[in-house]
Order: sequence, then C-alpha cells, then structure tokens
Amino acid sequence: MNYGMVLYCLGWILNFEALFLIPPAICALIYREKDGLSLVITMLICLSVGMLSLFFKPKKKRLYSREGFVVVALSWFVLSLFGALPMRISGYIPHMVDAVFEIASGFTTTGASILTDVECLPRCLLFWRSFTHWIGGMGVLVFVIAILPLAGGSDMFLMKAESPGPSVKKLVPKVKSTAFTLYAMYIVITLIQVLLLLLSRLPLYESLLTAFGTAGTGGFGYLNDSMGSLTVPQQLIITLFMILFGVNFNAYYLIYKKRFREILSMSEVIAYFSIIGAAVVLISINIHGLYANVGTAVKDAAFQVGSIITTTGYSTTDFNVWPSFSKAILVTLMFVGACAGSTGGGIKVSRVLIMSKTLGKEINYYIHPNSVRKIKVDGKQLEHTVLRATNVYICSYLFVFAASVLLVSLDNFDLETTFTAVAATLNNIGPGLSRVGPAANFSELSLMSKVVLTFDMIAGRLELFPVLILFSKGTWKK
Repeated sequence: MNYGMVLYCLGWILNFEALFLIPPAICALIYREKDGLSLVITMLICLSVGMLSLFFKPKKKRLYSREGFVVVALSWFVLSLFGALPMRISGYIPHMVDAVFEIASGFTTTGASILTDVECLPRCLLFWRSFTHWIGGMGVLVFVIAILPLAGGSDMFLMKAESPGPSVKKLVPKVKSTAFTLYAMYIVITLIQVLLLLLSRLPLYESLLTAFGTAGTGGFGYLNDSMGSLTVPQQLIITLFMILFGVNFNAYYLIYKKRFREILSMSEVIAYFSIIGAAVVLISINIHGLYANVGTAVKDAAFQVGSIITTTGYSTTDFNVWPSFSKAILVTLMFVGACAGSTGGGIKVSRVLIMSKTLGKEINYYIHPNSVRKIKVDGKQLEHTVLRATNVYICSYLFVFAASVLLVSLDNFDLETTFTAVAATLNNIGPGLSRVGPAANFSELSLMSKVVLTFDMIAGRLELFPVLILFSKGTWKK
C-alpha cells in the first residue's frame, strides 16, 4: 500500500472541496447572508488540512488497483465529513451525525434528508446542499482526473473505482480526455436544463438548484413539498431531464459523433426506456381514479417513475397514498436503477439484463444439457470476468442490504419503513415509504441507523467494492 500517495490524493480532494465552496460563498455575498461565514471557515479548514497533506510529497506517485479503490472510498468519506461542517458550524444541523448524513446524501446524490423544514435554511446553505448533488453526480475523482497529472495508468484505476456500472470504457484513447469529455457533456446538458427552466419563468437561483439535483439525480429540493408547487411545464422539463441524465453517457458521445446506428444497438438504453414506458402506463391506469383527469395522472406517474428509476428522488405528489400495485412498481424500480455510465444509482439496467440472460441460459441448459449457449449483449459475447463481477456484486449487495435492514430494524419501526429506508439509501434514491416517504424524512431514525444508512449511501454510490475493500486486512499491507 502506497500510503504517501493515498494521503497526497486526499489532500488534493480537500483542496478541491475548498474550491467547490466558493460558489455558495458567492451566493452568501449576493444575498448578504451572515451564515456564509460558516462556508469560509470550512474553506480555510479544508485548505489547511489539504495543503498540509500535500507538503509530504510521496516518492512513488503511481497508483495501482488497491490504492485506487482506497483513495476513492476514503475520498467520499472525507468529502462528506468536511462538507458537513457548514451545516454544523452555522447551527442549522446541531448534531454532527445528522450533518454528515445530510451532506453524504448530497454528494452521493441520494437526496434523503433529516431536515423537517428545508425552507428555514439560508440561501447559501441551500445552494451548497444542492451543489453537492452536481459535484457528486459525475464523480469527484473524474473531475480530479481531468485536471491533475497522475502517473501513467493511475487515472484509469481511479475512474474504474468510482464510475458506476459493471464495466468502464474509454470514450477516447486517453483517460484524461475521457474524463474531460464526460464533464463537458455533463455541463452542457445541465446548462440546457437551466435555460429551459428560465424560459419557463423559474428564477435563476431556483433554476440552478433544480438543475443541480436533476443532473446529479439527487433530489434535494429547496421547498418542503419538493417539486409539487412548480408549474406543469416546469415539472415536465424536470421529468425529461431526470430521464436523460439516467441514460448511459456513451449514448450522448455517439450522438455527438453522429454514430446513430450504434445507439440503436445499445440494448441497455432500449431496455431503460421500455421499462419507463411500461411503468408509466401501468401506474397511470392504476391511479387514474385518484385524479380529476387522466392527463394529471399520467404526468405524476411519469414524474415519479422518472424520479425513482433514475434515483433522483424528487416528488410532485405523496405517492405513499397510491395503491399498493403502484407502490410495488416504484419499489421495484428502486432496485433496477438507471443505466451504467449515468449519474443514476441502483443495481443498473445493464446488470438486470445480464442477470436475465444468465437465467435464460441456465434454464436452457436444464432443458438441453448438451447445448452451448453464449451470453451476448449488444451483439458481443460477454467476457467471463464481467459475468463473475456481476454475480459477486449481487451477492455483496444482498449481504449489505440484509445486514443494514437488521441493524435499522433495531429502531422498531414498521417493516415498510425499515426496508425502504435501506433500499432508498443503498440505491441512492432518497425517499422511501411510510415514515420515510416523500412527505416525511429520516429525522426520526436513531443515530446508529443514520450511521448505517450513511455508510449505505456511500457504499451504494461507489457500488460496494471500494468501501468493502477498506475492511480487508490485505488492503493495508505494505
């Protein structure tokens, strides 16, 4: 283990976090809010610790797979810990565990909150809270890769450890160029959404916060009713962009390169839109009796399906009062998640496809024992390493999920609350059902449960392995 390089990278992460605190600090100046002082203090703390870490430059600057996973996992814990300081220093979230839960929820684009009244927060802290979604959406290390000079091969290990999905591919030959391309697309699509929201007469401040949450598929709202009080056109814009940010960014690169035929062969993207379409139709039919007209039912169904499958977590209505069939569909979508290579969470559509094809292969084997059937995705045979990684991921996911449910159940809430609280955090969704539903929050949970769910949020965002590796003895051997 190259401890010096790990510490060096964490120092850079803190320096970048200080940089990220500048926009909300500017917001405090614009609106003349004294609470901006907490942002400045945090900025100075991040810079002090970060620069101190950089003072001891490592002799060996190469990162291998093991160091890559450790750096990524520790970076997200460090970001959440230091990022929570403005909330704690300002006094709006008195307990540090609650503050870390809130900001970890932001960076991991989960959107689960312990705040009972978000409208009481000053604008600068609301900005920071939503801005963490946008920072965490594409990945902090992806941003670092695009800027920092790292030893050859190190950047790929970081990208693989942080990027969601069963496999990571370079869009262009160089990893640095891939990171830059990803962020360029991310920024452009975000700006398009901000522009459309401005055209819909949503003020600039509110448009930015809404776009931050949509782009990162996070879901922190600046109003207590989330997106419920926005106009229908504004809700439709948010629905569209939630779904767009749940698409594999490789598809946007292919559009940019005008390689449209390749997009039509992306089975994951086709399956993603098919699942959304089927879910919207089924829920609309199921809930239409609760609405005055079919159009409103379809609008709310499309919004909530887009919000849940992309793990954004925004809401326009309290879907906790919908019929059980509709809620069951939404809970199912919590696990399915968005596409690999998107800003969304969950198991990912690509893994669901791989698992369904594997199941089909095994059933065919029982019927025809002598047959040889290869699993193909997008016309290409899947490598054994991808299949193995998918199976191991599912096993790890079930283990972490079951352990988390058992620990959170010690709070003695109903099973619906406990189960969906874990599902909502491990899949980076935000709201669950019952006492953690869209009209409620996570404030009633015990401190231990909040610690468990904070771990789940970070583990879920990093797809388990980088965090689980921290608990292996072999990780820390020199």
